[in-house]
Amino acid sequence: MADSQDRSASRSIWVDLMGSTIRVIQGAKYRTRVIEAGDGDALVLIHGVGASAELFARNVMNLAQHFHVYAIDALYHGYSTLEPYDPEHRVERQAEAVLDFMDAECVPWAHFEGESMGAGMAFYLGLNHPERCGKLVLNSGSYYVNFKRTFPQMPEANLLVPLCQASVTDFSHESVRRRMEYLVASPGHLTDELVEVEYQMYADEAIRESMKRVFGLTARRPRLMHYEEEVAATLSLRTLVLWTDRNRSAPPELGEYLASCIPGAQFVLIKDAAHWPQWEQPEEHDRAVLSFLKQA
Repeated sequence: MADSQDRSASRSIWVDLMGSTIRVIQGAKYRTRVIEAGDGDALVLIHGVGASAELFARNVMNLAQHFHVYAIDALYHGYSTLEPYDPEHRVERQAEAVLDFMDAECVPWAHFEGESMGAGMAFYLGLNHPERCGKLVLNSGSYYVNFKRTFPQMPEANLLVPLCQASVTDFSHESVRRRMEYLVASPGHLTDELVEVEYQMYADEAIRESMKRVFGLTARRPRLMHYEEEVAATLSLRTLVLWTDRNRSAPPELGEYLASCIPGAQFVLIKDAAHWPQWEQPEEHDRAVLSFLKQA
């Protein structure tokens, strides 16, 4: 494991992404930055709150051997459209921006993997626009379902919001790193380069101001979608729930329960990862995702 972590720590984002293209797609309403590679059926990768497309840097080229991959900066994030911000309909607007970029690219439908915030977007698209969706991978996110069952409060579950807020109000390399360390199983899973990518994005005043809105500092905290279990049970798409053993806000049992709420959903647990399994354990992540997407 130590050798594996040493190799992982020495990997470069830009070496991993060699062969990909980074561009900005202008749709009818929104601008979306993408990291793109491959041919075939479209696979759209959507990161979690406060991050960017680089969170899938270790996955794009491997997945692109089988699919036309678009890792995107979600609406209000990175170099995609940042304003006007709509906290009352954040998920709806973010999903709308995904469809806008797909229309601009003449992509009739796509498989979706969403991590955390991105999982909520993928779930919304699956429920409301199933004709635009293939299969769904819901990675480390469950806020969009109002569970009937309760789960024990995780001891560190309430730390993420203040860490996110501090990363933009007390902006520094240290505050950005502290936010990111919460999202991985151990600090060694981060690289200085990944921290620098997020730091440089937040150094952009427009992006930092957008993050202040997203993190609930200069705008109302977003009204997130909370569907009842009966609504989740109407999701008709083939779905994989991808979870980890060291998620600080949601135990594996919660991920398993989410899968049980969606008809026919599969569940995969990735070990030695927290909230970013695609970054922390990319080979295991890619095996699980490809196995699922390539099933008949």
